[in-house]
Amino acid sequence: MAGTIMIASERGEVGLPAGVEILAAGGSALDAVEAAVHEVESNPDDHWVGIGGIPNLLGVVELDASIMDGRTRAAGAVAAVRGYAHPISIARQVMERLPQHVMLVGEGAERFAAELGFAQEQTLTDEALRRWREGLDEPSWDGSESDGDRRYRRAAHELMRSMAPPEGNWGTVDVIARDWRGDLCVGVSTSGYPWKYPGRVGDSPVIGAGNYCDNAAGAAACTGRGELAMRAQSARMAVEALRGGADPAAACRAVLEEAMALTDEYRSPLQVLAMTPDGSHGGASTRETSTYSVMEPGMAEPEIVERVRVE
Repeated sequence: MAGTIMIASERGEVGLPAGVEILAAGGSALDAVEAAVHEVESNPDDHWVGIGGIPNLLGVVELDASIMDGRTRAAGAVAAVRGYAHPISIARQVMERLPQHVMLVGEGAERFAAELGFAQEQTLTDEALRRWREGLDEPSWDGSESDGDRRYRRAAHELMRSMAPPEGNWGTVDVIARDWRGDLCVGVSTSGYPWKYPGRVGDSPVIGAGNYCDNAAGAAACTGRGELAMRAQSARMAVEALRGGADPAAACRAVLEEAMALTDEYRSPLQVLAMTPDGSHGGASTRETSTYSVMEPGMAEPEIVERVRVE
């Protein structure tokens, strides 16, 4: 279908074929984004989203997600969800079935999921539990740990000691789609920071911080240090930069420069991804090497694109 396109943050390429198939058949950006994120959430080898996510301080997986429709600017979000592997789908149902609300958290989100018949699933895998235990005392698994990451891990270790927990590359996934009608949609899903304080919610389910979408201006989403994205309202500010005429990479760069100017003892990498109403796209990151994926109907597999580096 002419004009249809999807982009995703690192590891989101797993879900792009499913989403693009929907777009190619004339489906909506909303359906495509949900399907793509759902695929990532189902991947047990991804330890930052859905099944297999790294647990909080107490060894419990808590999941967050949001979805936003660019045509209506309707949005749905859930946070600190336990026992349900696909928060993106619950978030969509919040948007569509509870339009008087935008976000549900914790037990309320879980109750709503149960009322709708969502199946409970085991989200904590053996591999995630191993990483949770070993990661408290070891460097990051891919060697990319920043000074802020190390301080965060040490602080988490001290909190864990005080809370007497039971015995027994951090990141989020962003997907943005444009369908043949020109409608945009953004979906974001995460298990949040490993070893986070129970109940901690980052930018991913917060509209304006980790996710924002407006057909008239564009769409943007963030991954990485969520507290910085919340303080700077990075997703909304990126869309406003697009509205002002900035190209996507420049818009992402500008919001990262603002966020990184904030004082943050636990500073770690932050990334932004953006798309304009015509489907042009770009991304930026404070990480030395960071990419995103792009896919359109007719492509055999996603293309990997490098983000602009912000130092």
